[in-house]
Amino acid sequence: MNSPDNPILQIAVPTPLRRYFDYLPPERFPVETLRPGVRFRVPFQQRELIGIFVGVSHQSDFPLHKLKRAIECLDAEPVLTPDLLKLCRWAADYYHYPVGEVMLSALPVWLRQGKSTEVSLKKIEKNISATSSAPLELNAEQQAAFAAIQASQNNFKVILLDGVTGSGKTEIYLQTIARVLERGEQVMVLVPEIGLTPQTIQRFRERFSVPVVSLHSGVTEKQRFQAWLAAKTGVAKIVIGTRSAVFTPFVKLGLIVIDEEHDLSFKQQDGFRYHARDIAIMRAHSNSIPIVLGSATPSLETLHNVQQGRYESLKLLKRAGGAELPQFHLLDVRHMPLENGLSAPLMNEVRKQLESGNQVMLFLNRRGFSPVMMCETCGWMAQCKRCDIRMTYHYGAARLCCHHCGSQRNVAIRCEGCGATDLQAIGQGTERIEKALSLHFPNYSIARIDRDTTRRKGSMDDLLARIQSGEHQILIGTQMLAKGHHFPNVTLVAIVDADGGFFSADFRALERMGQLLLQVAGRAGRKEKLGKVLIQTRHADHPLLLQLLKENYQTFSDSLLSERKQAELPPYVFFALFRAEAHKAEHATHFLQQIKNQISEKNINVTGPIAAPMPRRAGKHRVQLLLRSERRSNLQQLLKRLLLCVEGIPEKHRVRWSLDVDPLEIF
Repeated sequence: MNSPDNPILQIAVPTPLRRYFDYLPPERFPVETLRPGVRFRVPFQQRELIGIFVGVSHQSDFPLHKLKRAIECLDAEPVLTPDLLKLCRWAADYYHYPVGEVMLSALPVWLRQGKSTEVSLKKIEKNISATSSAPLELNAEQQAAFAAIQASQNNFKVILLDGVTGSGKTEIYLQTIARVLERGEQVMVLVPEIGLTPQTIQRFRERFSVPVVSLHSGVTEKQRFQAWLAAKTGVAKIVIGTRSAVFTPFVKLGLIVIDEEHDLSFKQQDGFRYHARDIAIMRAHSNSIPIVLGSATPSLETLHNVQQGRYESLKLLKRAGGAELPQFHLLDVRHMPLENGLSAPLMNEVRKQLESGNQVMLFLNRRGFSPVMMCETCGWMAQCKRCDIRMTYHYGAARLCCHHCGSQRNVAIRCEGCGATDLQAIGQGTERIEKALSLHFPNYSIARIDRDTTRRKGSMDDLLARIQSGEHQILIGTQMLAKGHHFPNVTLVAIVDADGGFFSADFRALERMGQLLLQVAGRAGRKEKLGKVLIQTRHADHPLLLQLLKENYQTFSDSLLSERKQAELPPYVFFALFRAEAHKAEHATHFLQQIKNQISEKNINVTGPIAAPMPRRAGKHRVQLLLRSERRSNLQQLLKRLLLCVEGIPEKHRVRWSLDVDPLEIF
């Protein structure tokens, strides 16, 4: 209805509804002073919520007397800057997620709770390194890459810095950032894991005499807000954070760096399922600035964009400082006796390196003692009662744990199938490897790094410091050890089981296996010490594994891209995945079937509804519906229409459902 004399506030409220809400302004409020991006406290049903003001309208679909009045405006200045409002609108539209939820998720929890933006930044202003360390001399490859990035300043360009592990990508970041800071601009650096943040911050603070702040889940909400505000006011010149830091406001953003751009951690896997790398690229485009994607093992999507000419690729084929790449050796264990998953040649090499005064690293991407507890009499295996998955045995805690729903129970004394007492722990986890090595090498100290040993705040930093000091000689860990850590005294990396990627139903498994192998291998042999990588496998003749190790990641990824193209899989087609879960499988199936019934487009391929690869998780039955299209625009148009139809499906209240655009996991 028209309301020419009564301005109506349009406010984004964090609700599942995909629209703005109309409110009357507070009594005698000067609407003409409002700017989009400020917070309002508003009534919503029987509660009060914090929303974001996006504009003024003079008409509404509702009668004026039925509109509620906003309670109060919380800000004099916008908390969401114009570029972030634009970015949030794009993200809400592309990922088909409620715009109010997107806008509020872009803010620190401190602001989502309605707290004041007034806070002291004196601590951050004082937290500067007294002196800056000198830059390192760049080799010819590094210098060429540095010059190419400099040529892109003040223009949008996506640059892939494709460098082998140890090639000095970070030094290129640092010298590029120095030029950005000289122009009075700010920098955003995204890293995949919290564990990488402290060491990255330390290196940046040692180099630059400017405020450097961090944004990740390991800091308190007040610290997170202070860092956010320091960036927004221009006090902080460099922001280093994990994926949510992509929504940090800046006064003058001049460069974005995404380190380890291939990492799965950049994709949010629940709620607002965005990819921080892709959001960052859109932000760089909107701000007309370059963005650097760094990786030794780039994602196939990024490599495809390079092939299409959308991204520029800068290669670093040599390690910095004259260090040699590690030597790879395959250990075919098909006919070898194994003790706790470890072969005699591997153990002999571990002993040799330790006796030479070096450190060794053993990698197994499976925590716990054993992934299976089995009865040798009847074959019964301990299953999670809430998930369709086997429980992992944890020796130290003497518990069976589900790594998917978190449920735990005591280790069974008798088999639940036949009552026998002959229960055996089958298979290896990091805890079992640690126990085996402690028996063989009692005079050496072992550091195990996985989620179980790093739960306590600061424990990861403490372990890394002890490794760097040489206190621990044997390192055992999951993928937490694979990402970006610098261990100059590690001369041997042993991959205990390289075969997981060969058996997965996920078409991305081989890509991830190759990335993980090379990332882990990259921890071996830095500076003057030559590194060796031993890989235990029962598929030593697998052509892709041989190609990865004997040629390089480029030829390996080219082969995978060729397979993806023939199979019509991403990045050559585009996916969207509807998921539904319910206490009864038929409710989830029927809900997705009604969505499928609305699809008549010939250019959309539909698979499902079918049970998810893990059909039951945390007591809920899980079903999914996969849509794919050769054109992104066709898929996006269909999704907009389908989401309108979902509002009219009665069964939606019986299920918990979600939509994942560009899914990276179907598990």
